Amino acid sequence: MPQIIVLPHAMLCPNGDAFDAAKGATICDSLLAAGIELDHACEMSCACTTCHVIVREGQDSLNPCTETEDDMLDKAWGLEPHSRLACQAIVDATDLVIEIPKYSINMVKEGH
Repeated sequence: MPQIIVLPHAMLCPNGDAFDAAKGATICDSLLAAGIELDHACEMSCACTTCHVIVREGQDSLNPCTETEDDMLDKAWGLEPHSRLACQAIVDATDLVIEIPKYSINMVKEGH
């Protein structure tokens, strides 16, 4: 089983975390199953950027970005070359190291 290592995030995962993920699951579903409350305002339909994550290691094992995902990522706060929407990135057999950006577009709007 692949492992997802989450780097520390001040609000969602202050100490970081590491857990096994099911191959074929999305990063978003995997985080939620592990108790990390990643925002996913569009209910994982690739219609927002609230589940934006940065894949620090293992990005080559993920399914390729679709054009729709790339278009949505252009609107993400803190976009980086290895940014993905967690609702669209499917876990394969390789371990992943991910970082949840400090803010999502929802957090900025809400003044956090």
